[in-house]
Amino acid sequence: MINAIRNLKTSKSGASAAEYALIIALVGLAIVVGAGALGTAINTNFNDAAGVVGTNP
Repeated sequence: MINAIRNLKTSKSGASAAEYALIIALVGLAIVVGAGALGTAINTNFNDAAGVVGTNP
């Protein structure tokens, strides 16, 4: 029992898992923000193109 507690105390796998989870969360957030910005830019470009096409016969 004492050895199990010592192993938990010296084990670094929990810290590594937490660090990996944090990295994955940050990468996911960056993807979501980037996709949102890209979607807005594409929408603006399509609206501009639609306006130009609509005004020129």
